[in-house]
Amino acid sequence: MPDFNLSVNGERVVARNVAPDTPLLWVLRDTLGLVGTKFGCGLAQCGACTVQIDGEPMRSCVYPVSAVGDKAITTIEGLASEVSLHPLQQAWIDLDVPQCGYCQAGQLMSAAALLAKNPQPSDADIDAAMAGNYCRCATYNRIRAAVHTAAETLQKQGGDRETV
Repeated sequence: MPDFNLSVNGERVVARNVAPDTPLLWVLRDTLGLVGTKFGCGLAQCGACTVQIDGEPMRSCVYPVSAVGDKAITTIEGLASEVSLHPLQQAWIDLDVPQCGYCQAGQLMSAAALLAKNPQPSDADIDAAMAGNYCRCATYNRIRAAVHTAAETLQKQGGDRETV
């Protein structure tokens, strides 16, 4: 089985001895030890496994590692900087968004992709961007409020961050 040279959270890593059709989720979790990305349904329906690939939210449970190529992968572990949480993560804490928390990594990765493209999203923009990221605890109103809070924080900081 081949090795795959990947760019994950700004670092070059090698996933060794991995079948080309292995879902990226399992390469991240089992081969690279990045367990923040969660398995939910395995069918790209729930969004728990969402990561960003070149800034686009993707369901890693159905995305084969061989399709990554030279694209940059960002996982929940790469969202914060070395010195501070991403404004979305801080808003999630401040507004007590998660209950069980299982879906939150995927929620955060989709929200970060939205704010990178649309720094002042409306409720409708947020709802559209977050569609397909399911929360069994139904914290959608808090998720929406946290995205607005993070957008305000990013605006005060002077725009988007490199890690978004």
